Amino acid sequence: MAQKKSRSVSLTVSQAAPTPAAEGEVWYAEGLRFNCSQCGNCCSGGPGYVWISTYDMDRIAAYLKMDFDTFTRTYVRRIGNRFSLLEKFNYDCTFLKRENGKSMCMVYPVRPTQCRTWPFWDENLKSPQHWENSAAKCPGMCDADGKKFELAEIERRRSDTASPHE
Repeated sequence: MAQKKSRSVSLTVSQAAPTPAAEGEVWYAEGLRFNCSQCGNCCSGGPGYVWISTYDMDRIAAYLKMDFDTFTRTYVRRIGNRFSLLEKFNYDCTFLKRENGKSMCMVYPVRPTQCRTWPFWDENLKSPQHWENSAAKCPGMCDADGKKFELAEIERRRSDTASPHE
């Protein structure tokens, strides 16, 4: 497994898609609650990477009504053999907008896979303690009234590599 830094939370990314867990085998078998609070914590902080695929780039470029080449020259950087969104000078994601005390993603409907799968990352699902550690930075993970994600949906999001969720 290779360690990848992603915004304010470390993310362990495996090369192979994880095997979905059977009910009762994982601590989160009864589901987890999450509701994005638009705090922007996952889109800001220290330097990091928002890894994007060509699938993500195509979708975002179309959403912004830009041709692919212009989009990639404007918003994408190459890191080795991978691609990441650029960051602002303060390390905020290039698409993070702050307004009236809220943070919002300017490309939310077509946000990258890495963003769509938050908070159901392997690193957060290792144990209740790992979940709680990330929840300390993400109020949406602590929302008792947040949407309940059943095990099948958690596993689908956790193992997603390129398809949209919404």
